[in-house]
Amino acid sequence: MSRRVSLPAADDLFRPTSAGAEAPAPQPEGEPRPDEGAKRATRRTSGRVRHDEKMTVYITSEELLEIEHARLTLRRTHGLAVDRGRLVRQAVALALADLEEHGEDSQLVQRLREP
Repeated sequence: MSRRVSLPAADDLFRPTSAGAEAPAPQPEGEPRPDEGAKRATRRTSGRVRHDEKMTVYITSEELLEIEHARLTLRRTHGLAVDRGRLVRQAVALALADLEEHGEDSQLVQRLREP
């Protein structure tokens, strides 16, 4: 009897996790996608779903405390129990929507230009 453990194949590890989760066809640069305007108008965060992508961001301890304070304020004052990930995804969605709507005058552009 072999003591060797069978491991999953690469196809099993990198398979789509839901029906219809295939990657979109690549678009040539400069060509807008047909539904791009509709996406802008209805941009929302993914909310409480399983996320397949991960991005690591390093922040200071002060920034982490501010995020925790905001999370606790949302819970205490507004009755919204959200985790840090959801809070950050919403903040990113707001910043991106502001950039799309106001461009050069967006808060994101103004803050990134600060020394």
